[in-house]
Amino acid sequence: MIALIQRVTRASVEVEQQTVGAIDKGLLVLLGVEREDTPEKMQKLATKVMNYRVFSDENGKMNLNLTQAGGALLVVSQFTLAADTERGLRPSFSGAGTPAQALALYEAFVDFCRAQGVMTQTGQFGADMQVSLVNDGPVTFQLQV
Repeated sequence: MIALIQRVTRASVEVEQQTVGAIDKGLLVLLGVEREDTPEKMQKLATKVMNYRVFSDENGKMNLNLTQAGGALLVVSQFTLAADTERGLRPSFSGAGTPAQALALYEAFVDFCRAQGVMTQTGQFGADMQVSLVNDGPVTFQLQV
């Protein structure tokens, strides 16, 4: 599983010109599912995302995690993160999870984060989404398990 996380001051997702998810301070999480992913990997990645220290403390150092900083999550499915881009000029998606597998792990990721008490908004799985964000820093990390 792959999570591209971006620290944001605000982020939102629109589908057909309707906002389906929005947060203020927090993390925009673009989530990619690969064929070999399991519920155990999902839990490990979700825990890492929520606990990754990317927010500044009183000294300006990245020492605070999402909860400590009082932030929220906006989780957006992003199958293109699982693309193989090593050869040629067109990405291969042979390593991406099936739509059914990806949906199940995406929903489980969201449910797991919510169960930990983290305010979590989402995009709409499989939809054509327009994602808007103000990247704070900019701070962007790719996490993979």
